[in-house]
Amino acid sequence: MTKIKVENVTKIFGKKSERVTELLDQNKSKQEILQETGVTVGVNNVSFTIEEGEVFVIMGLSGSGKSTLVRMLNRLIDTTQGNIYIDGENLSKMSKKDLREVRRKKMSMVFQNFALFPQRTILENTEYGLEIQDIDKKERTQKATQALENAGLGDYIHQHPNQLSGGMQQRVGLARALANNPEILLMDEAFSALDPLIRKEMQDELVELQATVKKTIIFITHDLNEALRIGDRIALMKDGAIVQIGTPEEILMKPADDYVERFVEDVDRSKVLTAENIMKRPETVNINKHGPRVALEQMKREGISSIIVVDDNRNLKGYVTAEDASEARKNSITSLETILKLDIPTVDRTTTMNDIFSVIHDTVTPVAVVDNKKLVGIIVRGAVIAALAGESEEELINE
Repeated sequence: MTKIKVENVTKIFGKKSERVTELLDQNKSKQEILQETGVTVGVNNVSFTIEEGEVFVIMGLSGSGKSTLVRMLNRLIDTTQGNIYIDGENLSKMSKKDLREVRRKKMSMVFQNFALFPQRTILENTEYGLEIQDIDKKERTQKATQALENAGLGDYIHQHPNQLSGGMQQRVGLARALANNPEILLMDEAFSALDPLIRKEMQDELVELQATVKKTIIFITHDLNEALRIGDRIALMKDGAIVQIGTPEEILMKPADDYVERFVEDVDRSKVLTAENIMKRPETVNINKHGPRVALEQMKREGISSIIVVDDNRNLKGYVTAEDASEARKNSITSLETILKLDIPTVDRTTTMNDIFSVIHDTVTPVAVVDNKKLVGIIVRGAVIAALAGESEEELINE
Protein backbone atom coordinates (compact mmCIF):
# COMPACT_ATOMS: atom_id res chain seq x y z
CA MET A 1 0.00 0.00 0.00
CA THR A 2 1.41 3.39 -1.01
CA LYS A 3 1.99 5.62 2.02
CA ILE A 4 3.71 8.61 0.38
CA LYS A 5 3.54 9.79 -3.22
CA VAL A 6 5.85 12.52 -4.48
CA GLU A 7 4.73 13.89 -7.83
CA ASN A 8 6.91 16.17 -10.02
CA VAL A 9 8.25 18.12 -7.05
CA THR A 10 10.62 21.03 -7.65
CA LYS A 11 12.08 23.50 -5.16
CA ILE A 12 13.69 26.75 -6.33
CA PHE A 13 15.35 29.01 -3.75
CA GLY A 14 15.02 32.59 -4.91
CA LYS A 15 13.03 34.62 -7.39
CA LYS A 16 12.84 34.18 -11.19
CA SER A 17 11.17 30.81 -10.74
CA GLU A 18 9.53 30.99 -14.18
CA ARG A 19 12.88 31.66 -15.85
CA VAL A 20 14.50 28.87 -13.87
CA THR A 21 11.71 26.48 -14.85
CA GLU A 22 12.37 27.30 -18.51
CA LEU A 23 16.07 26.55 -18.04
CA LEU A 24 15.27 23.27 -16.31
CA ASP A 25 13.06 22.33 -19.26
CA GLN A 26 16.11 23.00 -21.46
CA ASN A 27 18.07 20.47 -19.33
CA LYS A 28 20.37 23.15 -17.97
CA SER A 29 22.45 21.96 -15.03
CA LYS A 30 22.10 23.27 -11.46
CA GLN A 31 25.46 25.02 -11.80
CA GLU A 32 24.56 26.61 -15.15
CA ILE A 33 21.30 27.96 -13.71
CA LEU A 34 23.10 29.36 -10.68
CA GLN A 35 25.62 31.15 -12.90
CA GLU A 36 22.96 32.55 -15.22
CA THR A 37 20.29 33.58 -12.69
CA GLY A 38 21.89 33.51 -9.23
CA VAL A 39 19.11 31.13 -8.18
CA THR A 40 19.66 27.73 -6.53
CA VAL A 41 17.69 24.68 -7.60
CA GLY A 42 17.21 22.60 -4.47
CA VAL A 43 15.12 19.79 -5.96
CA ASN A 44 14.46 19.21 -9.64
CA ASN A 45 11.26 17.45 -10.81
CA VAL A 46 11.38 14.51 -8.40
CA SER A 47 8.76 11.74 -8.40
CA PHE A 48 8.57 8.50 -6.41
CA THR A 49 6.34 6.48 -4.10
CA ILE A 50 7.07 4.98 -0.70
CA GLU A 51 5.20 1.91 0.48
CA GLU A 52 3.80 1.50 3.98
CA GLY A 53 6.37 -0.07 6.31
CA GLU A 54 9.26 0.56 3.90
CA VAL A 55 12.67 1.93 4.82
CA PHE A 56 13.29 4.36 1.95
CA VAL A 57 16.77 5.88 1.90
CA ILE A 58 17.46 9.17 0.12
CA MET A 59 21.17 9.64 -0.37
CA GLY A 60 23.64 11.80 -2.18
CA LEU A 61 26.64 14.02 -1.68
CA SER A 62 26.48 17.43 -0.01
CA GLY A 63 24.31 19.78 -2.07
CA SER A 64 22.45 16.98 -3.85
CA GLY A 65 19.09 18.12 -2.45
CA LYS A 66 18.35 15.22 -0.09
CA SER A 67 17.78 17.30 3.07
CA THR A 68 15.65 19.80 1.16
CA LEU A 69 13.55 16.93 -0.14
CA VAL A 70 12.93 15.38 3.27
CA ARG A 71 11.91 18.76 4.69
CA MET A 72 9.33 19.09 1.94
CA LEU A 73 7.81 15.79 3.06
CA ASN A 74 6.54 17.49 6.22
CA ARG A 75 6.39 20.99 4.67
CA LEU A 76 9.09 22.54 6.75
CA ILE A 77 9.97 23.72 3.24
CA ASP A 78 7.17 24.37 0.73
CA THR A 79 7.41 23.06 -2.81
CA THR A 80 7.77 25.46 -5.76
CA GLN A 81 5.97 22.99 -8.01
CA GLY A 82 4.47 19.55 -7.65
CA ASN A 83 2.48 17.67 -5.03
CA ILE A 84 3.15 15.42 -2.06
CA TYR A 85 0.47 12.98 -0.92
CA ILE A 86 0.27 11.28 2.47
CA ASP A 87 -2.31 8.48 2.53
CA GLY A 88 -3.85 10.07 -0.57
CA GLU A 89 -4.17 13.54 0.99
CA ASN A 90 -2.34 16.39 -0.73
CA LEU A 91 0.10 17.73 1.86
CA SER A 92 1.01 20.63 -0.44
CA LYS A 93 -2.53 22.05 -0.25
CA MET A 94 -3.36 21.39 3.40
CA SER A 95 -4.41 24.19 5.71
CA LYS A 96 -2.05 25.10 8.55
CA LYS A 97 -4.40 23.41 11.02
CA ASP A 98 -4.52 20.13 9.09
CA LEU A 99 -0.77 20.26 8.55
CA ARG A 100 -0.19 20.61 12.30
CA GLU A 101 -2.30 17.51 12.89
CA VAL A 102 -0.30 15.52 10.35
CA ARG A 103 2.98 16.63 11.93
CA ARG A 104 1.77 15.83 15.42
CA LYS A 105 0.07 12.50 14.81
CA LYS A 106 1.46 10.98 11.61
CA MET A 107 5.08 12.12 11.42
CA SER A 108 8.07 12.40 13.69
CA MET A 109 11.57 13.58 12.83
CA VAL A 110 14.99 12.57 14.16
CA PHE A 111 17.74 15.13 13.61
CA GLN A 112 21.51 14.82 13.22
CA ASN A 113 22.27 16.95 16.28
CA PHE A 114 19.89 15.05 18.61
CA ALA A 115 17.91 18.29 19.34
CA LEU A 116 17.48 17.43 23.02
CA PHE A 117 16.60 20.03 25.66
CA PRO A 118 19.60 20.18 28.03
CA GLN A 119 17.54 21.34 31.01
CA ARG A 120 15.07 18.45 30.74
CA THR A 121 15.61 14.89 31.91
CA ILE A 122 15.69 12.04 29.42
CA LEU A 123 12.11 11.16 30.34
CA GLU A 124 10.95 14.77 29.96
CA ASN A 125 12.68 15.03 26.58
CA THR A 126 10.94 11.89 25.41
CA GLU A 127 7.57 13.17 26.64
CA TYR A 128 7.88 16.42 24.71
CA GLY A 129 6.04 15.41 21.54
CA LEU A 130 3.16 14.06 23.62
CA GLU A 131 3.17 17.16 25.81
CA ILE A 132 2.52 19.50 22.87
CA GLN A 133 -0.38 17.26 21.88
CA ASP A 134 -1.91 17.93 25.34
CA ILE A 135 -1.72 14.26 26.34
CA ASP A 136 -2.26 14.02 30.09
CA LYS A 137 0.79 13.59 32.30
CA LYS A 138 0.15 9.99 33.37
CA GLU A 139 -0.36 8.71 29.82
CA ARG A 140 2.60 10.54 28.30
CA THR A 141 4.91 9.37 31.09
CA GLN A 142 3.78 5.80 30.51
CA LYS A 143 4.33 6.02 26.73
CA ALA A 144 7.67 7.80 27.05
CA THR A 145 8.92 5.32 29.64
CA GLN A 146 7.99 2.41 27.39
CA ALA A 147 9.72 4.03 24.40
CA LEU A 148 12.88 4.47 26.47
CA GLU A 149 12.69 0.87 27.67
CA ASN A 150 12.46 -0.25 24.05
CA ALA A 151 15.56 1.82 23.30
CA GLY A 152 17.48 0.22 26.20
CA LEU A 153 17.46 3.43 28.25
CA GLY A 154 15.11 2.47 31.06
CA ASP A 155 17.80 3.00 33.70
CA TYR A 156 18.59 6.54 32.53
CA ILE A 157 15.20 8.25 32.53
CA HIS A 158 16.09 10.74 35.28
CA GLN A 159 19.46 11.75 33.87
CA HIS A 160 20.11 14.74 31.62
CA PRO A 161 21.46 14.68 28.04
CA ASN A 162 24.97 15.81 29.03
CA GLN A 163 25.28 12.71 31.22
CA LEU A 164 24.87 10.39 28.22
CA SER A 165 27.16 9.42 25.36
CA GLY A 166 26.42 10.56 21.81
CA GLY A 167 24.97 7.18 20.86
CA MET A 168 22.70 7.17 23.92
CA GLN A 169 21.54 10.72 23.18
CA GLN A 170 20.62 9.66 19.65
CA ARG A 171 18.65 6.73 21.09
CA VAL A 172 16.74 9.26 23.19
CA GLY A 173 15.98 11.21 20.03
CA LEU A 174 14.71 8.04 18.38
CA ALA A 175 12.65 7.10 21.46
CA ARG A 176 11.09 10.58 21.52
CA ALA A 177 10.18 10.28 17.85
CA LEU A 178 8.54 6.91 18.45
CA ALA A 179 6.80 7.76 21.73
CA ASN A 180 3.68 9.16 20.06
CA ASN A 181 3.54 6.14 17.73
CA PRO A 182 3.92 8.00 14.40
CA GLU A 183 3.14 6.28 11.13
CA ILE A 184 6.07 7.97 9.35
CA LEU A 185 9.57 8.56 10.70
CA LEU A 186 11.84 11.10 9.00
CA MET A 187 15.53 10.68 9.83
CA ASP A 188 17.83 13.39 8.48
CA GLU A 189 21.49 12.29 8.74
CA ALA A 190 20.46 10.87 12.10
CA PHE A 191 23.66 8.89 12.74
CA SER A 192 26.25 10.96 10.89
CA ALA A 193 27.54 12.77 14.00
CA LEU A 194 28.32 9.49 15.78
CA ASP A 195 31.62 7.65 15.99
CA PRO A 196 31.90 4.78 13.46
CA LEU A 197 31.40 1.95 15.97
CA ILE A 198 28.44 3.64 17.65
CA ARG A 199 27.02 4.49 14.25
CA LYS A 200 27.08 0.83 13.22
CA GLU A 201 25.40 -0.13 16.50
CA MET A 202 22.64 2.43 15.85
CA GLN A 203 22.15 1.07 12.33
CA ASP A 204 21.78 -2.43 13.76
CA GLU A 205 19.35 -1.17 16.39
CA LEU A 206 17.24 0.60 13.78
CA VAL A 207 17.05 -2.56 11.65
CA GLU A 208 16.06 -4.64 14.69
CA LEU A 209 13.55 -2.04 15.84
CA GLN A 210 11.98 -1.77 12.39
CA ALA A 211 11.38 -5.54 12.37
CA THR A 212 9.08 -4.94 15.36
CA VAL A 213 7.50 -1.52 14.80
CA LYS A 214 7.27 -1.63 10.97
CA LYS A 215 7.13 2.14 10.51
CA THR A 216 7.43 3.92 7.18
CA ILE A 217 10.94 5.37 7.46
CA ILE A 218 12.57 7.96 5.21
CA PHE A 219 16.27 7.98 6.03
CA ILE A 220 18.64 10.65 4.70
CA THR A 221 22.35 9.90 4.44
CA HIS A 222 25.47 10.70 2.43
CA ASP A 223 27.00 7.33 3.32
CA LEU A 224 26.43 4.61 0.73
CA ASN A 225 27.39 1.79 3.08
CA GLU A 226 24.80 3.03 5.57
CA ALA A 227 22.17 3.25 2.82
CA LEU A 228 22.93 -0.28 1.62
CA ARG A 229 22.84 -1.59 5.18
CA ILE A 230 19.42 -0.31 6.22
CA GLY A 231 17.43 0.57 3.08
CA ASP A 232 14.71 -1.50 1.44
CA ARG A 233 15.09 0.88 -1.51
CA ILE A 234 17.50 3.72 -2.19
CA ALA A 235 17.00 6.94 -4.15
CA LEU A 236 20.36 8.35 -5.25
CA MET A 237 20.34 12.12 -5.87
CA LYS A 238 22.63 14.42 -7.81
CA ASP A 239 22.17 18.18 -8.36
CA GLY A 240 18.59 18.07 -7.05
CA ALA A 241 17.45 15.22 -9.29
CA ILE A 242 17.08 11.50 -8.65
CA VAL A 243 19.40 9.49 -10.89
CA GLN A 244 18.35 6.02 -9.74
CA ILE A 245 15.88 4.33 -7.42
CA GLY A 246 16.32 0.66 -6.61
CA THR A 247 17.00 -2.00 -4.03
CA PRO A 248 20.53 -2.13 -2.60
CA GLU A 249 21.27 -5.02 -4.95
CA GLU A 250 19.97 -3.13 -8.00
CA ILE A 251 22.04 -0.08 -7.13
CA LEU A 252 25.14 -2.22 -6.73
CA MET A 253 24.72 -4.64 -9.60
CA LYS A 254 22.82 -2.55 -12.16
CA PRO A 255 23.95 1.09 -11.84
CA ALA A 256 21.84 3.38 -14.03
CA ASP A 257 24.74 5.46 -15.37
CA ASP A 258 28.42 6.26 -14.99
CA TYR A 259 27.77 8.49 -11.98
CA VAL A 260 26.10 5.69 -10.02
CA GLU A 261 28.77 3.24 -11.14
CA ARG A 262 31.50 5.51 -9.81
CA PHE A 263 29.51 6.02 -6.62
CA VAL A 264 29.37 2.30 -5.83
CA GLU A 265 32.72 1.14 -7.17
CA ASP A 266 34.44 1.05 -3.76
CA VAL A 267 31.62 -0.69 -1.88
CA ASP A 268 32.50 -4.00 -0.23
CA ARG A 269 29.88 -6.20 -1.92
CA SER A 270 30.63 -9.12 0.39
CA LYS A 271 29.06 -7.23 3.31
CA VAL A 272 25.96 -6.16 1.38
CA LEU A 273 24.87 -8.92 -0.96
CA THR A 274 23.14 -11.91 0.62
CA ALA A 275 22.39 -15.51 -0.28
CA GLU A 276 19.04 -14.47 -1.72
CA ASN A 277 20.79 -12.19 -4.23
CA ILE A 278 23.04 -14.83 -5.76
CA MET A 279 21.23 -18.14 -5.28
CA LYS A 280 20.08 -20.19 -8.27
CA ARG A 281 17.08 -22.43 -8.80
CA PRO A 282 18.07 -25.88 -7.53
CA GLU A 283 17.72 -29.11 -9.46
CA THR A 284 16.09 -31.61 -7.12
CA VAL A 285 14.73 -35.13 -6.81
CA ASN A 286 12.06 -36.29 -4.37
CA ILE A 287 13.15 -38.88 -1.82
CA ASN A 288 9.62 -40.35 -1.72
CA LYS A 289 9.04 -40.50 -5.48
CA HIS A 290 12.38 -40.94 -7.23
CA GLY A 291 15.22 -43.41 -7.21
CA PRO A 292 18.87 -43.52 -8.34
CA ARG A 293 17.92 -43.98 -12.01
CA VAL A 294 15.83 -40.78 -12.13
CA ALA A 295 18.49 -38.90 -10.18
CA LEU A 296 21.21 -40.02 -12.59
CA GLU A 297 19.19 -39.14 -15.69
CA GLN A 298 18.45 -35.67 -14.32
CA MET A 299 22.11 -35.06 -13.50
CA LYS A 300 23.12 -36.12 -17.04
CA ARG A 301 20.49 -33.82 -18.55
CA GLU A 302 21.60 -30.82 -16.50
CA GLY A 303 25.35 -31.55 -16.75
CA ILE A 304 25.87 -31.69 -12.97
CA SER A 305 27.67 -34.20 -10.77
CA SER A 306 25.35 -34.13 -7.75
CA ILE A 307 21.69 -33.33 -7.09
CA ILE A 308 19.74 -32.08 -4.08
CA VAL A 309 17.20 -34.40 -2.45
CA VAL A 310 14.00 -33.03 -0.90
CA ASP A 311 10.74 -34.48 0.48
CA ASP A 312 7.15 -33.73 -0.55
CA ASN A 313 7.24 -30.38 1.31
CA ARG A 314 10.60 -29.39 -0.22
CA ASN A 315 12.35 -29.90 3.10
CA LEU A 316 16.06 -30.48 2.49
CA LYS A 317 17.09 -34.12 3.03
CA GLY A 318 20.62 -34.15 1.56
CA TYR A 319 22.19 -34.86 -1.82
CA VAL A 320 23.34 -37.76 -4.00
CA THR A 321 26.31 -37.90 -6.40
CA ALA A 322 26.33 -39.19 -9.95
CA GLU A 323 28.93 -41.80 -9.00
CA ASP A 324 26.80 -43.20 -6.15
CA ALA A 325 23.62 -43.12 -8.24
CA SER A 326 25.35 -45.00 -11.07
CA GLU A 327 26.65 -47.66 -8.69
CA ALA A 328 23.22 -48.01 -7.05
CA ARG A 329 21.55 -48.49 -10.40
CA LYS A 330 23.99 -51.28 -11.31
CA ASN A 331 23.16 -52.99 -8.03
CA SER A 332 19.39 -52.62 -8.62
CA ILE A 333 18.97 -50.32 -5.61
CA THR A 334 15.72 -48.38 -5.98
CA SER A 335 15.80 -46.07 -2.95
CA LEU A 336 17.73 -42.85 -2.55
CA GLU A 337 17.91 -43.38 1.21
CA THR A 338 20.85 -45.79 0.92
CA ILE A 339 23.06 -43.36 -1.03
CA LEU A 340 21.90 -40.11 0.57
CA LYS A 341 24.70 -37.84 1.79
CA LEU A 342 23.93 -35.44 4.62
CA ASP A 343 27.03 -33.24 4.69
CA ILE A 344 25.62 -30.44 2.53
CA PRO A 345 26.30 -26.97 3.99
CA THR A 346 23.31 -24.68 4.48
CA VAL A 347 22.72 -20.94 4.91
CA ASP A 348 19.57 -18.86 5.19
CA ARG A 349 18.41 -16.15 2.78
CA THR A 350 20.00 -13.28 4.71
CA THR A 351 23.50 -14.73 5.10
CA THR A 352 26.01 -12.26 3.65
CA MET A 353 28.45 -13.23 0.94
CA ASN A 354 31.25 -12.62 3.39
CA ASP A 355 29.97 -15.53 5.49
CA ILE A 356 29.00 -17.63 2.47
CA PHE A 357 32.53 -17.43 1.09
CA SER A 358 33.98 -19.05 4.20
CA VAL A 359 31.38 -21.85 3.92
CA ILE A 360 31.75 -22.57 0.22
CA HIS A 361 35.55 -22.36 0.25
CA ASP A 362 35.97 -25.82 1.78
CA THR A 363 33.14 -27.76 0.13
CA VAL A 364 32.86 -29.55 -3.21
CA THR A 365 29.05 -29.38 -3.18
CA PRO A 366 26.81 -26.36 -3.72
CA VAL A 367 25.56 -24.56 -0.62
CA ALA A 368 21.84 -25.01 0.05
CA VAL A 369 19.79 -21.92 0.89
CA VAL A 370 16.99 -22.88 3.29
CA ASP A 371 14.04 -21.11 4.85
CA ASN A 372 12.70 -22.98 7.89
CA LYS A 373 14.30 -26.20 6.54
CA LYS A 374 12.68 -25.73 3.12
CA LEU A 375 15.03 -25.56 0.16
CA VAL A 376 14.72 -22.24 -1.70
CA GLY A 377 17.92 -22.16 -3.73
CA ILE A 378 21.54 -23.19 -4.11
CA ILE A 379 24.77 -21.23 -4.34
CA VAL A 380 27.71 -22.35 -6.45
CA ARG A 381 31.23 -21.03 -6.13
CA GLY A 382 31.18 -19.27 -9.49
CA ALA A 383 28.19 -17.14 -8.46
CA VAL A 384 29.99 -15.94 -5.33
CA ILE A 385 33.16 -15.01 -7.21
CA ALA A 386 31.16 -13.26 -9.95
CA ALA A 387 29.12 -11.24 -7.45
CA LEU A 388 32.26 -10.15 -5.59
CA ALA A 389 33.66 -9.00 -8.94
CA GLY A 390 30.46 -7.12 -9.75
CA GLU A 391 29.73 -9.30 -12.78
CA SER A 392 27.29 -12.01 -13.71
CA GLU A 393 28.46 -15.59 -13.61
CA GLU A 394 28.09 -15.77 -17.40
CA GLU A 395 30.31 -12.70 -17.88
CA LEU A 396 32.99 -14.26 -15.69
CA ILE A 397 32.87 -17.54 -17.61
CA ASN A 398 33.09 -15.79 -21.01
CA GLU A 399 36.13 -13.70 -20.14
